[in-house]
Parts: sequence; C-alpha cells; structure tokens
Amino acid sequence: MPKVTAQGKTITCDRGANLRKVLLKHGIELYNGNATIINCMGIGSCGTCAVQIAGDVSQPNWKDRGRRSLPPHSPKKDLRLACQTKILGDIRVTKYNGFWGQGDELVWTPESDRGHYT
Repeated sequence: MPKVTAQGKTITCDRGANLRKVLLKHGIELYNGNATIINCMGIGSCGTCAVQIAGDVSQPNWKDRGRRSLPPHSPKKDLRLACQTKILGDIRVTKYNGFWGQGDELVWTPESDRGHYT
C-alpha cells in the first residue's frame, strides 16, 4: 500500500486512490482560505487543490493540464491538481499559498504542518 506524507502526517492508501479524497479523509488542509468553501468539489475545474508532488502518481489528464494552463496557474510550475491525481506509489505532498495554491510561499510541507508562510 502506498504511503502519502503530507502536512506532518504519513498515511497509507490503496494504489490508484484519488489524492484529494485521501488528503481530505485524513484531515489534511488541502485548500487555502475561502477555497475551503469555494471549490469545485473535485471535478477539476477550479484548480484550488493544486499541490506539489514528489513520487509515483498518474500522468496529468486533460483536466489537470487544461486548468493549470490558465492563470493564475502556469503549466511551467511543478504543481498538480489533487482531485485529478491517482496515487501509484509512495508520495510526498507540499502545499503553497495563494487562493489556488499557486503561490511561492510554503503553507505546509510533507514533514510539517507549517511552512514559511503564516
């Protein structure tokens, strides 16, 4: 079973599990600010669940690539939409600031529930 390390927690899940669902189920703060309330609930249209991922996950699908190609996201930034990502092996997840998670300041890292951003 793959291990997911995020916000100072390490959890296990089934191979192929949806990253957004796994993070939310285990109390990981996936959304920044009002995005907790105002998000697309996992259909891939809003982009607020953007995270940086290190490890074995599915390739970006058309929804992930399409949404991250539009501002304020950039396809050049190393982010993925958690709602469109399947976990295939052990991963480490990092969250950045900004409504869409597109910022440059850390909110949380795999090891800590607090990044440099306060």
